[in-house]
Amino acid sequence: MAKTKYHFDHKSLTFKKVQRNFKDIFKKAVFLFSGFVVFSTVAVILAFYFVDSPKEKALRREIERFKTQHEIINERLDIITAVLQDIQQRDDNIYRVILEAEPVSEAERNAGIGGVNRYAELENYDNSVLMTNVATKLDKISRQLYVQSKSFDEVLEMARNKSEMLASIPSIVPLSNATSRLVSGFGYRVHPIYKTLRMHTGVDFTAPRGTPVYASGNGTVKNINRRHFSGYGILCVIDHGYGYETLYGHLSRLNVRPGQKVVRGEVIGYVGSSGLSVGPHLHYEVLKNGNPVNPINFFYNDLTPEEYEIIIEKASEINQALS
Repeated sequence: MAKTKYHFDHKSLTFKKVQRNFKDIFKKAVFLFSGFVVFSTVAVILAFYFVDSPKEKALRREIERFKTQHEIINERLDIITAVLQDIQQRDDNIYRVILEAEPVSEAERNAGIGGVNRYAELENYDNSVLMTNVATKLDKISRQLYVQSKSFDEVLEMARNKSEMLASIPSIVPLSNATSRLVSGFGYRVHPIYKTLRMHTGVDFTAPRGTPVYASGNGTVKNINRRHFSGYGILCVIDHGYGYETLYGHLSRLNVRPGQKVVRGEVIGYVGSSGLSVGPHLHYEVLKNGNPVNPINFFYNDLTPEEYEIIIEKASEINQALS
């Protein structure tokens, strides 16, 4: 049962019953409805912005996991970058130095990095900076790993060639007991027959006839001469590659033939006195790109420091050559 409302009449000083018409009822209904709508709207807005639904809560948890994973990946990429930089330093400052090769330039290592914005599709997201940073690091590492892989291929090939080169370059004395047998060095010496000062383009070692003569490095027999009475007499020339050749003159006989492969220490002939010679000895020359160079500089692999000093002192004496 609806409650009856009264209001106090000041003129008659009595309570009079309130009479409601349709207009008053409608206004009140509109007011109540408007208040309800406003309250509901405010409640929905507050709930939308400040209260997560179960699905939104799950999505937020997933986003947080992704962020954590991105941070872990980013840290690992930093570690990989540091390791890669260490490898690059070793490559430039150790391996290539040993192999006498130029280091890989920074421009080559960083080629293809930067320039056009290749990460435009990652922009306009809440975590664009994080995603772009990770993508940039991945691209940079991938490029530098490719360059480093190519560099190691080159280093491996150079190491193989270096091993072959070290085995080929003449680096031993072609006779045993060299320190006691060297009698004439490289440079101007008195010719034994013409008695004039002439350029002596090799070194002379005295030795009994028939003493074995050894190849001073790996190579191929380029030329031989079996004529006893021509300049160097019976001689052998070995091509070692890499611009190096060695000549062995005044031999008594040969132990090789043209085109034959020889290795360091192999007997190629025997000491004699053929050609323009005044006694049994070996005339030994080293040529680099066709030019005679001092053979003394190539005996480092076969002598102790003390023996090397002795042989240098003997080779520096200006005396008479034997051929």
